[in-house]
Amino acid sequence: MSRKLNQLIQLFNEKLKIILSISFGIFLFILFFQPFTIEKFDFNDRLLFIAGFAVIVFLSIFLVRIVLPWALKKRNLAGDDPVLNSYMEGFLILILCSVAFTFYLRYVGSVHIYFYTVFKVILISFVPPVILKIYDDYKTLVRLNESLASERNSIQNQIEKYEEEILNKSIDFASDTGSETLSLTVAELVFVQSADNYVEIVFSEGGSLRKKVIRSTLKSTERLLKQYPNFIRVHRTCIVNLHHIEKLHHGQGSKWITLKGFEEKIPLSRQYLLKLKEALLP
Repeated sequence: MSRKLNQLIQLFNEKLKIILSISFGIFLFILFFQPFTIEKFDFNDRLLFIAGFAVIVFLSIFLVRIVLPWALKKRNLAGDDPVLNSYMEGFLILILCSVAFTFYLRYVGSVHIYFYTVFKVILISFVPPVILKIYDDYKTLVRLNESLASERNSIQNQIEKYEEEILNKSIDFASDTGSETLSLTVAELVFVQSADNYVEIVFSEGGSLRKKVIRSTLKSTERLLKQYPNFIRVHRTCIVNLHHIEKLHHGQGSKWITLKGFEEKIPLSRQYLLKLKEALLP
């Protein structure tokens, strides 16, 4: 309950702050640009008279943006959705300010009301709704950005958790005769390359790379590794672990890959280039 109350107070303070800012802006605009001819007041009274415009703006926005939604919600005329959309709020504020400015000029400032005067009144009255619309759109974009950032972080955490689970999965290699076996995690296996009737398995152990040759074919090894998304074939003789790729190189008529902590070049065939680039995209 206390948290909800604090949120309501914070929201009220934000609304009050923007209303005061707009009202003060209208006061400064009329004070410096003097769109209306006011001759019956001296300087001090003129300041008070111009301050009346700011009060009108403040009351108009306060009524439409705070009092009216609160009254309608209290009478259960609205649920959680906004009582008025931004365009309806802007229209009401425009009408209230225009009518109040006109009466204020005529009966307090003794200003003769002509068509040009009404035009200036309406033009000035347009300013608060426009600023409020821009402010609301900005706040909506901020909230949307925060929501997307939170969603992105959540997805990133899920991806990292999934990748960690994949990297810790075990792969069991066995020779065709079954006399030799090798058990590695996905993270430990660096690459596999064919060597006649054998495959050479390069893996990480204790911070250094080691090799083991077992009697098998690269085709059967590829079937074994197919269930793990980390591995991709880059050449007819080689399958690599994407987790260990350091850089993709282009030379004159040839392409190759370098792996982390491995000095030898891994050949890259043109037919596997596109799939590798797609797999390396973040």
